Formats: sequence, structure tokens, C-alpha cells
Amino acid sequence: MDINLTFIIQGLAFFAVAWLVMKYGWPHIMAAIEERQRKIAEGLAAADNAQKNLAQAEEKVADELKAARAKANEIIEQAHQRANQIVDAAKAEAIAEGDRQKALVEAEIAASANRAREDLRRQVSSLAVAGAEKLLRREIDANAHKALLDELASELAGKAA
Repeated sequence: MDINLTFIIQGLAFFAVAWLVMKYGWPHIMAAIEERQRKIAEGLAAADNAQKNLAQAEEKVADELKAARAKANEIIEQAHQRANQIVDAAKAEAIAEGDRQKALVEAEIAASANRAREDLRRQVSSLAVAGAEKLLRREIDANAHKALLDELASELAGKAA
């Protein structure tokens, strides 16, 4: 056989196999490639959508965190205001209690001073009677001269006040 004839037969066989592959095999290969390209495109689109959704979710989380922080700060500020109000109320109550205690003590002091004055008046009137008795060298009946002693005590009270 001749080399040229071998090349021609091999060429015809090659073209026959190529034609059969193109007729029956090529459409299946192209369909599989196209299906694969479609799935890859869908995957890329899904990944892109997931990225967008992730970015939106991150923004939403950031907004929610800002709102939560603002709410927390507002609650803290209200707590501080309430604490200040409680402290102010306690101060006012303490001042009022101090004033009440002071008024009670002042009233007690005034009552004690009045008792002391009355005691002093009695002692002064007794001393006056004793002095008058010594001066007159006679005994004075306190019951008989009660009006005189009361008048003397009221005069002494008027002078002491």
C-alpha cells in the first residue's frame, strides 16, 4: 500500500469520526457546557445577592445597635435624673425634719426659760417677803397677803420681760 492512500483513508476515517462526534456527541457536550455555564452564572448571581443581603443586614444591625445604644443612654439618663430627684427629695425631707426638730427644741427651751423665770419670781418674792419680815421684825402671814404677793410677782414679771 501506498503512503498516500493510507493518509487518505486515515483522513477519511478522521473526518467520519469528527462528523459522527459533531452529529451525535457535540450537542450533548455543548448542552452540558451550557448547563454548567448556567449553573455557574446562577451561583454567581446568588453569591452577589447574598453579598447585597449581607450588606443590608449589616446596615440593619448597625442601625439597630445605634437605636439600642440611644435607648440605653436615654434609660441611663432617666435613671440619673430619678436618682437626683430622690437625693433632692431626701435633702428636702432632712431639712424639713431638722427644722421641725429645731422648732421642738426651741419650744422646749422657751418652756424651760419660762419655768425658770417663774421659779425665779417665786424665789424673789419669797426673798422679798423674808426681807420685809426682817425689816419689820414681825411675822407676815403669806396666806393673808397672797394678793399682795401676786401683785409683786406680776410686777417682777413685767420688769423681767
